[in-house]
Amino acid sequence: MELNNVKDMAGAEVLIVGAGPSGLTLAIDLARRGVLARLVERGEGLFPGSRGKAIQPRTREVFDDLGVIDAVRKAGGPFPSMMAWEDGRRLGTFEMLEGAAPAPDAPYREVWMVPQWRTAEVLYERLREVGGEVEFGTALTGLTHTADAVEARLSYADGSTGTLRARYLVAADGGRSTVRKSLGIPMTGESVVPHPLMVADVRLDGLDRDHWHVWQRAKGGGFSLCPLAGTDHFQALAQYEDLDAVPETAPEAVRRLIAERTHLAASDVREVLWASPFRARAALAERFREGRVFLVGDAAHTHSPAGGQGLNTSVQDAYNLGWKLGAVLRGGADPALLDTYEEERLPVAADVLGLSTRIHRAAIAGDASGRRRPTEMHQLGLSYRAGSLSLDRRSPGPLHAGDRAPDARCALPDGAPFHLFDAFRGPHFTVLAIDGAELPSHDAEFDALQSLLGCAGSVRTYRVGGPHPDLLDQHHHIRDGYGTGRGLFLIRPDGHVAWAAEG
Repeated sequence: MELNNVKDMAGAEVLIVGAGPSGLTLAIDLARRGVLARLVERGEGLFPGSRGKAIQPRTREVFDDLGVIDAVRKAGGPFPSMMAWEDGRRLGTFEMLEGAAPAPDAPYREVWMVPQWRTAEVLYERLREVGGEVEFGTALTGLTHTADAVEARLSYADGSTGTLRARYLVAADGGRSTVRKSLGIPMTGESVVPHPLMVADVRLDGLDRDHWHVWQRAKGGGFSLCPLAGTDHFQALAQYEDLDAVPETAPEAVRRLIAERTHLAASDVREVLWASPFRARAALAERFREGRVFLVGDAAHTHSPAGGQGLNTSVQDAYNLGWKLGAVLRGGADPALLDTYEEERLPVAADVLGLSTRIHRAAIAGDASGRRRPTEMHQLGLSYRAGSLSLDRRSPGPLHAGDRAPDARCALPDGAPFHLFDAFRGPHFTVLAIDGAELPSHDAEFDALQSLLGCAGSVRTYRVGGPHPDLLDQHHHIRDGYGTGRGLFLIRPDGHVAWAAEG
């Protein structure tokens, strides 16, 4: 792509700043809705490191909907057991993660390992398939916004500058977000642990790739080497006992560190691909919106790496915001719908920050319960029940408005296997009408909800049971997930129930 040509283009409906996983996810979601979005990235390429390597089950469901689940599966693999070492001896294995087999309501129950750089590549490839692009070497240097637009000042790799006008701007530009700082939005938090840390990607000899190798009592601080699925790389993670230590990231320094903390020799490290120092910090922006500007991902919240929550929460921020921007820009939805982004996502981010902080501190303290990591990290139970988009008019049951709509194995009328996720996949809304329930023809409350959501022209209805069913529930998986008796469920494009009623 020629940057000179890019600079001369007219504005955009949405300007996304930052091409990490959240920015790429949002760009894909908007592209499939026909929204003109531009994605700018100050770097000359995608992020090169493995940092966020855990893809949680709920994010796998998001990637299924966005059309990248097969590529993500091929790019990674399951997490291995942990192998503890001391003085060059293997002490034995233990499990860091709780495994679970697929279930009718949740086809993805396993945390999948994919290095962050590879996740970004998969998303970028998908973005290009749906007609999008990343404008690399393009940095936001300032912005102004009015009641009806945002004007962004951009600088380009060739030294030139330009201005772009957009209806909305989304900051996906990381924990040091230029956008957030320019808006003056405070970000408050705490140090999870005071010790400095370093993460690096290396190629080395002398270790099997069947285990995640850990040296918990290594001289100078705990150390681990994790084989990165789908690659011949290992991710090294070092903690420093010296609070004033300044981790060195030069290749020779990384080699020395591995030799000092393990039984390997510096010469066993064939290549140091990337290294970065950091301190584990949990921080949350005071608000996720300022007028026509939204914060997603690390620009809104930064996490400890423990529990693999940061990248996943970031992707789901984008997934929540994408359909709402699409509904306002293409579906005629009330712009007030956009107020619900912060309403729904800020409490989730706060809860997830607490979870990752607890897991990190438990692991540092040697608490075995912290090693196994609770299943809440899978994020399948996240709900927006208390939000203004959740309207519940059904008797208490297994599913409430605001909850994630579960999958279910079922069949088409001709007996062909089908899944509810097959019905949900795509940018539309879905209505499930169970046991003869019918949509209300004149209901002021339901009509107002449809107007707010902008879903009147993008609803697909599936009847389960009744005289002319679209889906057959032979094994009662739908009734197990959605409750027995008549029921109506309006499913949002992000897979959460907006409305539940008897019908």
